[in-house]
Amino acid sequence: MLAFAIFVVTLVLVIWQPKGLGIGTSALGGAAVALVVGVVQLPDVLVVWDIVWDATFTFVALILISLILDEAGFFSWAALHVARWGGGNGRRLFPLIVLLGAVIAAFFANDGAALLLTPIVMAILLRLKFSPQSSLAFIIATGFVADSTSLPLIISNLVNIVSANFFDISFNHYAMVMVPVDLVSLAATLLVLTWMFRSDIPKEYDVERLEAPSHAIRDPLVFRAAFPVLATLLVAFFVTAPLGVPVALVTGSAALVLVALAGRWHQAGGSTVISLSRVFKGAPWQIVLFSVGMYLVVYGLGNAWLTEDASALLTWLGQQGTLVATLGTGVASALLASIMNNMPSTLVGALAIDQAQVGDLTRELMIYANVIGNDLGPKFTPIGSLATLLWLHVLAEKGTHISWGQYMKVGLKLTPPVLLAALLALWLWLPLIST
Repeated sequence: MLAFAIFVVTLVLVIWQPKGLGIGTSALGGAAVALVVGVVQLPDVLVVWDIVWDATFTFVALILISLILDEAGFFSWAALHVARWGGGNGRRLFPLIVLLGAVIAAFFANDGAALLLTPIVMAILLRLKFSPQSSLAFIIATGFVADSTSLPLIISNLVNIVSANFFDISFNHYAMVMVPVDLVSLAATLLVLTWMFRSDIPKEYDVERLEAPSHAIRDPLVFRAAFPVLATLLVAFFVTAPLGVPVALVTGSAALVLVALAGRWHQAGGSTVISLSRVFKGAPWQIVLFSVGMYLVVYGLGNAWLTEDASALLTWLGQQGTLVATLGTGVASALLASIMNNMPSTLVGALAIDQAQVGDLTRELMIYANVIGNDLGPKFTPIGSLATLLWLHVLAEKGTHISWGQYMKVGLKLTPPVLLAALLALWLWLPLIST
């Protein structure tokens, strides 16, 4: 009960953030209490750090890359092109915005998509003079797709990185399993979103209200460098995977290249176009502290009783066949993430799967089902993921307030069919490539 009490208080502080208290500070405080009272031991710190360090620094590097490219105008340029491709047809623009969100989530993580795409889409909607109801449909879509399509690559979600490192899954193998599953999730997301907002999507809009995409480019050199840097980064992930090179090292190298380009001095102006101080200030340094602190708190909870109970449940699910095991693990992970937050929920699931007495195929299905559940399950509630909390914060700063009741009314309708589709796709696909 002591371990559970520490976890609950820590989670409340992380979500509430009283007087601007950072999530990392709250998590470290909970970890410190857990150490003092003996819920966790000093050797556990090294165990947890070994689990989270690669994921944490990969995430920070991805956000740095995202913020630099955003400062250069890369994402505004892309969004304006997409808006023009809509050709004045709102029902064509809606799926295009969803597809743009899926691409950004895949390569810049779900948090990057929530942080970058939301304000850009809102600015475009304002320029197009969409009604509040129509704007809300597009805003909800960008927030939802950031998580529902964060499955395909290890780098697409912090959950993916932690899980892949915990079970020693290579970048290549993970992509081979999850890219097809993500495509199914994307298709289901499009269908569900389009059906739910069918009466709110405007039939037409005035393309002439949009500025030319080229006007969005603020740093031409960084903008032009983005394409070869991102292409090289993607290739490097696959090339270095068999060599065991940490994902953080590959991603960090790309971030350093962009930092060097963005920080150059211009002879004429004597200053940089991109403010690196603003970029580094906007980087999620609190995530580093949160990853270590929160995982230590959860590790202590797992040591106390949660891991044993969860592994017993998974062992029972595994005895019911692969379909029940896949669906059961995914749904259980999703529900746990929605009330616990998906970061600690991921570790609980990983520790439980590691101890569950199941066959090899069932175990692998459970590993990926745990990822799917923790990527999609957070959409049930606002506290399910940091990306959702970040998204709501960005909206509030832009003057759009979505209550928890409003959010859950939408999330409880949107999430179940997409979650079910992704889990069924995994159950059908994984045995085909494992034989």
